[in-house]
Amino acid sequence: MSPALQGKVSAYQSVAAHGGVAAADPHQLIMLLLDGALARIVQAQACNARAQRHERNRHLERAVAIVSELRASLDLSRGPLARNLDDLYEFVSRQLLLGQLASEVKPLESSASILHEIRAAWSALQPMQQAQRRQASLKGS
Repeated sequence: MSPALQGKVSAYQSVAAHGGVAAADPHQLIMLLLDGALARIVQAQACNARAQRHERNRHLERAVAIVSELRASLDLSRGPLARNLDDLYEFVSRQLLLGQLASEVKPLESSASILHEIRAAWSALQPMQQAQRRQASLKGS
């Protein structure tokens, strides 16, 4: 892809991402963050396979930043589920840093696996939340 075309594609992706964030509810924002972290891990793995260390590190730094945002969004006073998620996010961050420092694939794979599991759980919650909102709006009518 030519540099000019790549710049246009990047600009489109940026606008699409910002539009998605602006229109997202809290559940969707978490899904977007999880998708972003997973995408960065995949990109880092591809860079690792091509021995592009600098690019791999850049993607892993972004993945760690996204996981940090996920941790920051937790309300730890809400009980053990929030604390368990906090522990998982901390573990994922450590694994990503280990993968970055040691140039190992296994920590990246384990991080992606955990994030996929969390994403699947969040995805399953969405229909339940929508049904609860519909019931609440019917009661309020």
